[in-house]
Amino acid sequence: MPGFLSQDNPFKTITIKELHPTYAAEIFGANFQDMSEEQFQEIRVAMAKYGVLVFRNTGLSDTQHVKFSERIGELDNIARYLTAGRKARYAHLELFDASNLDDNGDIITLDNPRSHYNKGNALFHVDSSFNPRRSSWSLLRAVKLPPPGTGGETEFADSRTAFEELDEGTKALLLKKHLLGAHTLLHSRKLGSPEFFKDLDPESQPMARHKIAQLHEPSGRMNLYIATHCHHIESYDPATDKLTPMSKVHSDELLHRLLDQVTQPKYVLSVDWHNESDLVAWDNTAVLHRATGGSFEGKYKRDMRRTTVHDGSSTAWGFNDGMVATGFARTLQGAMSGGTNGEEKRMGKEKEVEKGGVDVGA
Repeated sequence: MPGFLSQDNPFKTITIKELHPTYAAEIFGANFQDMSEEQFQEIRVAMAKYGVLVFRNTGLSDTQHVKFSERIGELDNIARYLTAGRKARYAHLELFDASNLDDNGDIITLDNPRSHYNKGNALFHVDSSFNPRRSSWSLLRAVKLPPPGTGGETEFADSRTAFEELDEGTKALLLKKHLLGAHTLLHSRKLGSPEFFKDLDPESQPMARHKIAQLHEPSGRMNLYIATHCHHIESYDPATDKLTPMSKVHSDELLHRLLDQVTQPKYVLSVDWHNESDLVAWDNTAVLHRATGGSFEGKYKRDMRRTTVHDGSSTAWGFNDGMVATGFARTLQGAMSGGTNGEEKRMGKEKEVEKGGVDVGA
């Protein structure tokens, strides 16, 4: 029962408090300073079942955060984004910056290009679906939190149960037509701040393609792999090995219907951050998530750091053989630096972007 410690606890080294009727749990007893292999494997089993795990007061440092994540699998890193003189905020390139701070540790303003960029993170998504190899676990840790009651919660949506409760006609369509989503970071940025990114063309860059209905191998359950990074839907014909885009009208309608299905209130859970060093981990192949805003924005520091584990399942690479993950698209860099509306404006915006950085781990 959500909110109570589980009385039917199959684990020996951890205790579970379920947070929602169908997924998500808070974990008690995890020893991140000296975790046994038995406990580590129990946490993996818990993730397969619950999809979202909350750990309070972990005491993790940056180094410990990275080391624990490496036990789960191969980590993504930000090296490909460090172009044009951009520098990493942290010593570990495996840490993605999910804060509202610039390189000097100052709060970014609401009109900073990064603030517009981050609005896309407030839409339900999965991390890195726009990459050829998608991600599995994300592990987000609080380093500095704003005052209680000022916002900044993280919301999740249960995409496995959403698939199971999807109407049979839509299930059949997804499976028989082998429907897949074409994902690009540019699409979610434009949806998040359409006026700021009005000149950004999501179709100007290659997209990563992943099946929408697919088996979640750790649990054996089916999952709806959908996100606001998804620009359009295509069908795959195994006989000819060809991909065919749906018409825009039908693609848009189905995308909206699937996102509405997953993000119904009955599937959504809001997780609050209580303490610095709280860690929330989730499986991007089992749940969606989004950041929430609040009155802290532009006023209080919220320093969040995330590791991202590459998916190791049989469908990790989707339909992206030979495709290589890249850094920021030039079109996105141009939009962040003011486009072509004058050299003086461009240079000023470039300085803001360099100072503010960018959350590259959306």
